[in-house]
Amino acid sequence: MHWTLADLVADITQNGIESGASQVDLSVSELRDDTGKAEFRFTVSDNGKGMNADELEKAKDPFFTDGVKHPLRKIGLGVPFLIQTAEQSGGGTEVKSEPGKGTTVTAWFDLNNIDTPPVGDIPGMFRSVLLFQGPGEIVLRRICRDSKRNLDYTVRKSEIVDAIGSLEDAGSLALLGQYLQGLEEE
Repeated sequence: MHWTLADLVADITQNGIESGASQVDLSVSELRDDTGKAEFRFTVSDNGKGMNADELEKAKDPFFTDGVKHPLRKIGLGVPFLIQTAEQSGGGTEVKSEPGKGTTVTAWFDLNNIDTPPVGDIPGMFRSVLLFQGPGEIVLRRICRDSKRNLDYTVRKSEIVDAIGSLEDAGSLALLGQYLQGLEEE
């Protein structure tokens, strides 16, 4: 099981990255209004291999795995855990896919529901996602609107690499972490 919503986001994003995509887009939003309504929503879109209707239905089954991506696994729990967690917390999911064009997964959660996991470490999750091997480009978008913050920023992996160099040494990773944390504090 996933401890936080950030864990769920990372898991679903990794699916997109492992789909053979050249680009993966991740959007994460937290919106809280004056009436007390609070929602966490994320969307992962990739331009990978995609799935037909039958494969898409099987992806929702926890006892199915294609056996290709992870040859030793006998089950695939990412999407089923996402669906279960979203539904039990007063939210929902939508998965769209087309062979050869990619997949888009959207999930939303009622942050006031007692069954909703905590949001977790969004900057830490973004850093992990940027370190996944795979697509040439990863685009992250973050929106957070509440009484304390009004954030809206976009981070592109290519721009990060251009600015700080390789994401494989400790200094670059520390700098990346500080940068992402700073974006959350503005």
